Amino acid sequence: MKKIKKTETEWKAQLSDAEYHVLREAGTERAFTGKYYDHEEEGTYLCNACKTPLFDATNKYHSGCGWPSFWGELETAKITQKLDKSHGMTRVELICSCCDSHLGHIFNDGPPPSGVRYCINSVCLEFVSNHGTP
Repeated sequence: MKKIKKTETEWKAQLSDAEYHVLREAGTERAFTGKYYDHEEEGTYLCNACKTPLFDATNKYHSGCGWPSFWGELETAKITQKLDKSHGMTRVELICSCCDSHLGHIFNDGPPPSGVRYCINSVCLEFVSNHGTP
């Protein structure tokens, strides 16, 4: 996988303010507000910054947490896990391996078969339908 390198000025020109805040500054969108929280359609979820395919819609489920949740990713090499001790808690941050953008966090309270929950900000995702329309 080829690494995408851009300056922060280039990222700011490409992304909206909300996208930049979450993807590049590790922010978080408000729970239950993201466009993909209740989204149910066959297709693939991509990194919104670099368009790397990250999740298949068949791995998405309703966790009730307020953000899109997945029990597995497409390929493990596309998402990097990093210890996050911000905000007075210890979590595991998920980062796009291709462009180093923040995606969300992973928790050990997911359903089978993985038992984990990839908790992803909608603003970090772009959806491509299996029917050819975004």
